[in-house]
Amino acid sequence: MTDESPNDDRTESRDESDVRSDATDRRPDGGTAVESDGGTDVHSDGGTAVGTELTVPARKADYEDDSDHDFPGMGTIRRWFVTTNHKDVGILYIVTSLFFLVLGGVLAWLLRIQLWAPRTPTTTVLEPLAYNQAVSAHGLIMVFWFLSPFAFGFANYIVPLQIGAKDLAFPRLNALSYWLYLFSGILFGVSFFQGGTFAGGWTMYAPLNVPTFTPDVGASTAVLALTLFVASVTVSSVNFLTSMHKMRAEGLTLRRLPLFTWSILLTVWMMLFAFAALLAALIILSSDRLLGTTYFTLESPAGSMLWAHLFWFFGHPEVYIVFFPALGVMAEVFQTFTGRRIVGRKWFIAAMVLVALQSFVVWMHHMFLTTINLQIKTLFMITTIGISLPFDLMVFALIYTMLKGKIQFKTPFLFVFGALLLFIIGGITGVFLGAIVLDYEFRGTYWVVAHFHYVMVGGVTALVGGLYYWFPKITGRMYDEFLGKLHFAIYFVGFNLLYFPLFVAWETPRRVFDYAPALIPWHQLATIGAFVLGLSFTIMFYNLAKSAFSGEPVGDNPWEFATTAEWAVPSPPPLENFPGLPTYRDGSLAFRSERRAIEGGTATDGGSSEVRSDGGEQTDCLRDSSEVRSDGGVTASATATPTDHDHDDHHASHASIWPFVVGVGTFLLFVGLSGMQDAAFPEGMMGSVYVSLTVLGSVVTLGSLVAMALEPFTGPELVDGETWPFGDLEYGKVGMWIFLASDVVLFGGFIGAYVFTRVAFGWTAWEPIPSNPIPGLMNTYLLLTSSFTVVLALVAAEKKNKWGLVASLTTTFVLGVGFLVNKGIEWDHLFHEGLWLSSNIRASTFFLTTGLHAAHVIVGLIVTLYLIARAMRGAYLEDNSSVEYFGLYWHFVDIVWLFLFPLFYIL
Repeated sequence: MTDESPNDDRTESRDESDVRSDATDRRPDGGTAVESDGGTDVHSDGGTAVGTELTVPARKADYEDDSDHDFPGMGTIRRWFVTTNHKDVGILYIVTSLFFLVLGGVLAWLLRIQLWAPRTPTTTVLEPLAYNQAVSAHGLIMVFWFLSPFAFGFANYIVPLQIGAKDLAFPRLNALSYWLYLFSGILFGVSFFQGGTFAGGWTMYAPLNVPTFTPDVGASTAVLALTLFVASVTVSSVNFLTSMHKMRAEGLTLRRLPLFTWSILLTVWMMLFAFAALLAALIILSSDRLLGTTYFTLESPAGSMLWAHLFWFFGHPEVYIVFFPALGVMAEVFQTFTGRRIVGRKWFIAAMVLVALQSFVVWMHHMFLTTINLQIKTLFMITTIGISLPFDLMVFALIYTMLKGKIQFKTPFLFVFGALLLFIIGGITGVFLGAIVLDYEFRGTYWVVAHFHYVMVGGVTALVGGLYYWFPKITGRMYDEFLGKLHFAIYFVGFNLLYFPLFVAWETPRRVFDYAPALIPWHQLATIGAFVLGLSFTIMFYNLAKSAFSGEPVGDNPWEFATTAEWAVPSPPPLENFPGLPTYRDGSLAFRSERRAIEGGTATDGGSSEVRSDGGEQTDCLRDSSEVRSDGGVTASATATPTDHDHDDHHASHASIWPFVVGVGTFLLFVGLSGMQDAAFPEGMMGSVYVSLTVLGSVVTLGSLVAMALEPFTGPELVDGETWPFGDLEYGKVGMWIFLASDVVLFGGFIGAYVFTRVAFGWTAWEPIPSNPIPGLMNTYLLLTSSFTVVLALVAAEKKNKWGLVASLTTTFVLGVGFLVNKGIEWDHLFHEGLWLSSNIRASTFFLTTGLHAAHVIVGLIVTLYLIARAMRGAYLEDNSSVEYFGLYWHFVDIVWLFLFPLFYIL
């Protein structure tokens, strides 16, 4: 279907009076200009600009051409199951993550009640196993299902607005990422009712993560829940990176991006690679638990070290993945409530880039207590201390911004200022752990617990400030300022009362419910603080819930010095965000007619022209002076809104039920798989239930994916935008390249696990499996030939040769099937020789790594069948992009085999 440009029931007419900001220049880079007494705006970078009164006219009529009567309104339940709009998805993320905050907080209360006094028969609240489960579940829920999703609720809502996009590049993938996230959390909840959830700590150290030590089915379900969560993250990462690199408004170069969007851009790049490493670790762990492989068991010569390397290659970037969005919120709120542009903005961005890169070379400081030699430990101590230096620069930039500005002590600023103070404490105490000698003393104690929470929950503090900051934009109403400040006061007291005593009681062993009696007062203070901190959120929930329905209505921009693009549209924004095509071409935010942009029409004066309803044209209604500074920032002197905008006939669709159905299918599939042990389901009724759920989930997932592929759906398009570094590449091709980049890390994790294990085993003592290289050589020829036929398919599509396209794709399918058949014969032969997944570590690495590759081949063959079916009906002759994207994937699968063949068959 092709939806008309929509305007949902959230769009309200704005005040007849203009929204004015007499002392502020609107700039796309998030900067501000504060009016001096002499009538001249003084920039924080030393530049000046003539002060002007900024008027932002906008009327409901500007958006009424965007009505979509088929898209359900905000008040309907159906809307939330079918929506693909980025703002709706953002709200879903925020609300769901806050639910997991409450769930994780309740678990934390149970822990603190248990720790009120050392464990005795009369003070026991949780039995030892239940305590371990509560500790593990609390950490997993907070790190995975609350922190990052909470931040990406804001990212979903705000980033497209800040970059001038109508939506993210792939709206249905955005909805799919949410449903996978939600059902992964529900799946984790199910684990509590399957004998008990995972009890080996949130870091899941080996060998505690294998069934020998955590035998409950619920432990396997928790691992599968994390795997599904990572799938959600991967889908979201591909979508965000494609959007931010391909859908920026004209003139909005990377260096001009608002700092919040910069923080999300770097966060998503880190997520793409870090979570791929975690996915490799989780697939291997799932195989150990469900299929009986022996990677992390006591029989493996490198099991515990292998898990530590894989986990912490993800785990330490995850700290910055969590904190960077909070840092972006801090930067935006500091600029708004000090009336100053961030001091040293370009150095602030450079510091974030440097931290993002360095985050992948510090993971071994989590392993100082292992058998790694001292030279390597010293190297990682240097990189760990080195990563603190860019953070020093960012902290000083925020401090100097405050010193140079006139602070408005509103609720959002109080929270981000408090977050800065907390992060300074967390950062300084973290440097202690970066020193090898001190780490020997502090590792495994409550010093780590306190440091970790001052950093991570410090980031939460900033995100809460972001919730208050963007609440008027999301709801169109203002929160209660008194209650907001009361929330901050109680929150800040409770936070420090909870976590600071843990520094004093640092000798308490981590994840242990017993401790020295001398530390009782400090733990009791911490328990009191936990309840104060938790109860402070009841004020926030009451304040925001009440204000969302009865708060004071606000205009477009309730903050005097807010300057980013989301404040130039109504509150809440209309469905497709903007009344025209945003542009920063002339240094100021303006809107052009989309049709004229597509046709290439521009105003003769260089401004943006609008097509009026009477057939005439009008140029930008505000053409105040704008200043392009030497550092590349832009002073956007006004926003211009057309009286009417003529839109294209093909508008983005906003409704699809299939992402939700895919989420349901994967949930059922993973619940079914959780019952598997040693590659078999248990006998009896429960075994039948697990088998049925596995089959049903597989059918629903595959069927809904096919239905989603066949569904007519029009995504957002961008004309004349900023697309560096991908230039004119189509969205789909950029998305495929980004996905393959994460898949490189996934296979790198598996290949690295094989090499690491073989080196620990003894390279020359390792007997290759299989010993006969001929089947592998035959498969190499089959895959190389299939890559050639994919090229022939693309050539046939370009020449509009329907049957040549069908024949080439069919040949590719036959060759792929031949690969799988040959692989199956080889596996069957090895099985009859007594070798299988659980035989030994050599067999485990061979079967699992080549099995992962075979799974990629199977996915490719399913796509090939889909392409053949559509090609027979004449598809891909006018637009062969789908064949090209499939070719990229298939060539990648073939290249991976060129690495696997020599590793497993020759070396």
